[in-house]
Amino acid sequence: MENQFFVDSRYLSPEALERKHRLETDPSSRTNHMEYLPGMEQIESDVCRKVMEQMHSYDYDKYTARDVRAALDHETCTMEDFKALLSPAAEPFVEEMAQRAGLETSRHFGNTVYLFTPLYIANYCENYCVYCGFNCYNHINRMKLTLEQVEHEMQVIAASGMEEILILTGESRGQSDVSYIREACKLARKYFRMVGLEIYPVNTEEYRFLHECGADYVTVFQETYDADKYETLHLSGHKRVWPYRFDAQERALRGGMRGVAFSALLGLSDFRKDALASALHVYYLQRKYPHAEMSLSCPRLRPIVNNDKINPLDVHEKQLCQIICAYRIFLPYVGITVSSRESARFRNGIVKFAATKVSAGVSTGIGDHESKYTGKETEGVQGDGQFEIEDDRSLDVMYQDIASEGLQPVLNDYLYV
Repeated sequence: MENQFFVDSRYLSPEALERKHRLETDPSSRTNHMEYLPGMEQIESDVCRKVMEQMHSYDYDKYTARDVRAALDHETCTMEDFKALLSPAAEPFVEEMAQRAGLETSRHFGNTVYLFTPLYIANYCENYCVYCGFNCYNHINRMKLTLEQVEHEMQVIAASGMEEILILTGESRGQSDVSYIREACKLARKYFRMVGLEIYPVNTEEYRFLHECGADYVTVFQETYDADKYETLHLSGHKRVWPYRFDAQERALRGGMRGVAFSALLGLSDFRKDALASALHVYYLQRKYPHAEMSLSCPRLRPIVNNDKINPLDVHEKQLCQIICAYRIFLPYVGITVSSRESARFRNGIVKFAATKVSAGVSTGIGDHESKYTGKETEGVQGDGQFEIEDDRSLDVMYQDIASEGLQPVLNDYLYV
């Protein structure tokens, strides 16, 4: 596709600055966020309609303590029960929710906690998302690793003992096209047993192609399911097209991916409605594709460069705990990932009863794993990170901390035959 939105933010021209100002102040200068752009595949699916109907009709203030008590007493959590567990009325019941979540987690996952690490291989981006550190107008150090550098980063990570990697890029087809991601997948398969992708959404056949090259699963953040709010946050670029992003996981499953992961960035909009929509997105796809592995991530908005427009403290830890426990009770078979955005204290606690996967040895920068893992200075310019992390524990420390809690850290449980 034409690289029509990319701007090198280090050298903004007066024209680029003027366009940025128009996008921010004049909604009529933006494209329709509900209309597909050329080259974007449209699929026939009823999942979006079902999710949005439930989200728009959700009045969480109507639920009472009696509704929450009934939800916790039911052996099987219904959709109505889940709505009650997400409501403000459930906040006093978080400890009981954690106990129930712990029972469900133990029943379906035992005492295991899976470990992985992300690898950012490029931070060029063609989108203007006002809350993101990678957005095309931010003045950051941009970098795209060569394939030789990609392999070196993977060697450093693999030497630490890690067996699962999540490959990430900024959302730029022009700088990180599918063929580049393909080669990264092939390299990753040499060093890791599980390979995930968190890239810009692509079409079904492109997902099929990347799966054949070694990718096992795909993660896509919808960011917010509130389409009106989404429009005010994503001002230009392919990411602006809300419905194309929504259907990304279903296209990935149709393309043969073994698993898909979902998330809203909690704090961008009404977090209770976003949490409901995220879970129902999984719920409905789980019924259409029962063979697929599905998981939920639970990130809160973190501070990023030049971010003076979003309050990252909208969702507090107790509310995040409530959401995660509600997810587990409603979707007992679904994996739940808690990222390094959260503190070590919070992650140590949440894996005891609800979360099943955490990242370790994390860097959101480009090309800095050798310096981070070994202390050896890496030659050349490194690319800036997407956001600040809170938990920077290495794989060894994370592994030991999990084991000390009586849990079983797992690096991989797949065998390819």
